[in-house]
Amino acid sequence: MKTKSKVKYFSRDRWVQVILLSVVVLVFGRLVFLQVVQASDLKAKGIERRTIDQSLRPDRGVIFDAQGNVLAQSIPVKQVYADPRTLNIAMEKKQFKKSKDEVAKDLGGILEIDPQEILDKLNKDLAWVNLAHQVEVAKADEILALKIPGVGCSDEEKRIYPMGVFASSVLGIVNQEGHGVEGAEYYYDKELFGKPGFQSKEQDTRARSILDALNQGDPSRPGNSINLTIDSTIQYYVEQQLDEAQKATNAKSVTILAMDPKTGRVLGMGSRPSFDPTDYAKVAPEVRRNLAISMSYEPGSTFKIITGAAALEEGLIQPDETFDDPGFLRIPPLYITNWDSDQKPHGFITFTEGMQLSSNVVLAQVGRSLGKERFDTYLKAFGFGQKTGIDISGEESGLLLPAERVRDIDVATMSFGQANSVTPIQLLTAISAVANGGTLYRPYIVDKISSFDGQTVQQQKPTPVRQVISESTATQMTNILEEVVSDGTGHTAYIPGIRVAGKTGTAQKVDPATGAYSKTDFVASFAAYAPAEDPKIAVLVIIDTPNTEDGHQGGTLAGPRAKAIIEGALQYYGLPVANDTQSTVTISPSDTAVRPTPQQVVPERVPLGGEIVIPDLTGMTMREVGETLAKSELHFNFSGTGLAIQQSPQPGKIVTRGSPVEVKFSPLSQ
Repeated sequence: MKTKSKVKYFSRDRWVQVILLSVVVLVFGRLVFLQVVQASDLKAKGIERRTIDQSLRPDRGVIFDAQGNVLAQSIPVKQVYADPRTLNIAMEKKQFKKSKDEVAKDLGGILEIDPQEILDKLNKDLAWVNLAHQVEVAKADEILALKIPGVGCSDEEKRIYPMGVFASSVLGIVNQEGHGVEGAEYYYDKELFGKPGFQSKEQDTRARSILDALNQGDPSRPGNSINLTIDSTIQYYVEQQLDEAQKATNAKSVTILAMDPKTGRVLGMGSRPSFDPTDYAKVAPEVRRNLAISMSYEPGSTFKIITGAAALEEGLIQPDETFDDPGFLRIPPLYITNWDSDQKPHGFITFTEGMQLSSNVVLAQVGRSLGKERFDTYLKAFGFGQKTGIDISGEESGLLLPAERVRDIDVATMSFGQANSVTPIQLLTAISAVANGGTLYRPYIVDKISSFDGQTVQQQKPTPVRQVISESTATQMTNILEEVVSDGTGHTAYIPGIRVAGKTGTAQKVDPATGAYSKTDFVASFAAYAPAEDPKIAVLVIIDTPNTEDGHQGGTLAGPRAKAIIEGALQYYGLPVANDTQSTVTISPSDTAVRPTPQQVVPERVPLGGEIVIPDLTGMTMREVGETLAKSELHFNFSGTGLAIQQSPQPGKIVTRGSPVEVKFSPLSQ
């Protein structure tokens, strides 16, 4: 009887799998064999192999302004290092003919470093020494071409800021390890830095990669990018006024802050002296301070806005209520006087007139009617004595006198901006609450965070903190501040056709030597917002210790600076800023011939990859120019106000992406 065979035959697919597995085993075995042979060969030559574990730094994210212009980006550079022990072995075995002196001279010439400094490092009994960080790729290639045993390069990044000092205190700086240590670079370092990777590879002691080595690794992940709320057009106005104010007043410092009072978006921020964040090591750390968030000072009369708003909200005063101002007020142990007490007494004047004249005597009476407990409550409600929470590093909290220690004289002086210290960001945030109808918003500097592939990771939104005064009170105070500009000490900020609300400030500084108020050192300031009925921008200008023949009054020195920024910003937004100024909002078809219009551009040649044709900007508003150039990935520098009348390069020229375009503006004449 026949039995069935128990032999099983492989299927065709099974045979394919066996063959493929055999091939893999053979290939792997050959690689291992070659490495063993290669290692033996290298050892015989006195060269050993070793495994190098290297961290891979991720590409740091880009910082853009609100229009999409690049404010900060990273470029590839190299770190140059040496293995002195490997160099010694190579020289002992006659595998390298140059002396260490010659090597140091060669490397020093390329790296622009004293050869003796390099020689000292090469003479150390170490397996690794750093020779230089952030070396240009071309120079690193020159060094590698020398084929010096033990000398190699690793990848690094260098942070650059294409627009120089532009918004430098906002941006901050990045250290050699690729981490932000100041400003927005520090606050958002976790998002910008990315995820590091690693690479494990084999090298010989001459820092050369081993052929057929089994390298392993995990790639790095690029950091996210951030878009600031900073608008380069408005920031340009800020930078321009900073330079002009510093030059005109020879001040210790000048600080300017611009904000959207309805949202807390910071539109512009800067101070002088300033620095280039690309070469931050050239300046002292105190020069890099962002004074807009860290300067703690007694604000003077700009603070009268807060005192008045609190008293109006409590129903303690009315805009037309009368006060007696003989030029002084006795509050033991001191006398309160006005800035113009040596000229004439004001007599019986209304609260509105007291604000117009910036009367300390009137505001001291208003503050005393509030009382220290109620006053303290409003100060804290407006955000004083605590950080605003703005998303940038370096913010200070200012200083409020503890309520239990406040004397009657302190209440009086606090009312017109002495005794307590504030920061510029605190003050403008509080004033913006008056401007927007009574709501305190948290100021912010970053609009959104995006991934390396352009996807939105986080979108910032305005954050209301609390309602501090009613809308009716805010309207009353705004009307009063408008009269300060139209008929009072703030007249230097008057703009025909626009309702500007503002307040001057001239504060004595405390003399650190005596502890008393100085008779020579002042802080001149001006705060304003416009249009008063529907504010688009609020501005604070602070000039610390001006040294000029024009005096030290805030209205004289700081008022025109605030006016220039507001005027330029409103034109940029397309709003008329004078009775004879037209805008894109109001131009009718019959006006088309009056206003120059952009023409069709004929390129000088066909653009290549990475190149852009310069558009015709003639007749555009600043906003239109900014949007047009941002879409074309071009930077810009503005001068003047109004409509575009000149530009360089000319329309039709071919430039690389990121090139600057100079644009001159002028008002549209009748």
